[in-house]
Amino acid sequence: MADVAAKERKILVAVDEGEESMHALSWCLRNVISENSKDTLVVLYVKPPRAVFSALDGYWFSADVIAAMDKHSNDVAECVVEKVKKMCKDLHDVKVETRIEHGDPRDVICQMTEKLGADVLVMGSHGYGLIKRALLGSVSNHCAQNVKCPVLIVKEPKSTSTKN
Repeated sequence: MADVAAKERKILVAVDEGEESMHALSWCLRNVISENSKDTLVVLYVKPPRAVFSALDGYWFSADVIAAMDKHSNDVAECVVEKVKKMCKDLHDVKVETRIEHGDPRDVICQMTEKLGADVLVMGSHGYGLIKRALLGSVSNHCAQNVKCPVLIVKEPKSTSTKN
């Protein structure tokens, strides 16, 4: 059997501002990344598109309000990236890249997995029930069905999960 640490792998971890994705990153750092490996860890945060409201909906936002919404979105993205960098600071031999992209997370994660040539995609699971998943859609399920590389969906242990 070939030495796993000898192969250069590109591991893409998709994160958002939720605890589930940070758990997935933490789990990946403990269980997927090998010491003395030549792995590249790419951590991807996707800023969702701003909600579109028309004047017909009764919403009309000034340029100041739109700028404030964009600033908030950028601040959240930077906060997530800083948290990721703190979690990865002790990785000595692994190259860590962070990327912030914009769009529908389902589509962008699939596109970036392909574009970057990821060997594996790691993501967390929000643990939505059947009805919520049907209404909101599951990003992890969409990606698992549409990317060409293996997908590792990390669920939080039930004992530490805050969801009921």
